[in-house]
Amino acid sequence: MAAATATATTGALFGAVSTSRLAVSATSSSPPFLALPRRSLLSSATTLPEIKKISALRLRVTASDDSSGSVDSEDLVEDLKQKWDGLEDKSSVLIYGGGAIVAVWLSSIVVGAINSVPLLPKLMELVGLGYTGWFVYRYLLFKTSRKELATDIDTLKSKITGK
Repeated sequence: MAAATATATTGALFGAVSTSRLAVSATSSSPPFLALPRRSLLSSATTLPEIKKISALRLRVTASDDSSGSVDSEDLVEDLKQKWDGLEDKSSVLIYGGGAIVAVWLSSIVVGAINSVPLLPKLMELVGLGYTGWFVYRYLLFKTSRKELATDIDTLKSKITGK
């Protein structure tokens, strides 16, 4: 009964795939034809109306040859070469880049150490939730504070870009 329900729900989700192929691959000893997650939302869908709702949620993916939205890799490499040749102090850029890599590595070590201490990760999650709540209340809840946040971001952008 459970195998029939699983094949019916996966067949409803993957409309173009035949359910008989799924039933054979699910019961055979070889790996399944389609890699399905161990826990899915479909496991609780046992009634026909729920299966119909899930089958209505199909995703259509298409590919196009338009390159209007993509960046040409050759142009990107040429642009980076021009910017690198235009730099006067290349050693400081390498030092800053190396320092950034070392900082990310050290911070991952610190986060790993904090994560191994019992109860501290949950405390950090609580602090993060508190800060997120404060940020939403301070900057996102009211229209005037959203405008203030937008002007602060624009000011920071102008300071960084020098405009």
